[in-house]
Amino acid sequence: MEWLVHQAPRIVIGLVVLVLGLWFIRLVASWIKRKIQQKNWDPTLEVFLSSLIVLALRVLLILLVIQVMGLQMTLFAALVGAFGVAAGLALSGTLQNFASGVLILILKPFRVGDHISTQGQEGEVVSIQLFYTVILTRDYRTVIVPNSKLSNEVIVNMSRAGKRRLDVELKVKYDVDFDQAKRVILEAVHAAGKLLLTTDHVIGISLLEPDGYRITISVWVDEAGYPDTRLAVQEKMLQAVKALG
Repeated sequence: MEWLVHQAPRIVIGLVVLVLGLWFIRLVASWIKRKIQQKNWDPTLEVFLSSLIVLALRVLLILLVIQVMGLQMTLFAALVGAFGVAAGLALSGTLQNFASGVLILILKPFRVGDHISTQGQEGEVVSIQLFYTVILTRDYRTVIVPNSKLSNEVIVNMSRAGKRRLDVELKVKYDVDFDQAKRVILEAVHAAGKLLLTTDHVIGISLLEPDGYRITISVWVDEAGYPDTRLAVQEKMLQAVKALG
């Protein structure tokens, strides 16, 4: 009874602090959510930041309540410290992926829907998670890449500019007049006008070989439809060359 009478005020105050603290944390969480939504951040980053801040505030609240109630925290602090060291050593690689995921969501080197090439894989980014990024290739293979690989390696973002240069190469013999071949190729380029973004194009001799020379045609196409456009443009080139005889 003496202990209860002595500790009762501390316990009551601790419970009051706990209730007020939880109420305050809910207000802070709502305020943070509104601020993040105003900045139009990535939804994944929004959930992560709000959850992380709420978790940190709850841990601090629990420590404050323990202190107010007068409980000894020496053993508790030692256990938390030991657990933190062990978890850090065991999850070092995972934590690196986690930190890289946060950087990707903040710096935005690529977004969901972008077409990228990295780690020998090329495809559309369908999801950016905190620990990994999911890429869907052209042939519908799902590739999961750890975020640490994406933050420390080269990433080619082919969707950033919105267009892509298509290069087609033809090899012809020396007895074929270049001006005539260029005229036929220009007709094929004009025939593919609907497939191209601009009328800018380059036609020239790229290489001289013992048995002939190579003609390179460079045109600009929409990156989103690059594979199909490449097939269609090459088909029109082939038709033009066959028509030339």
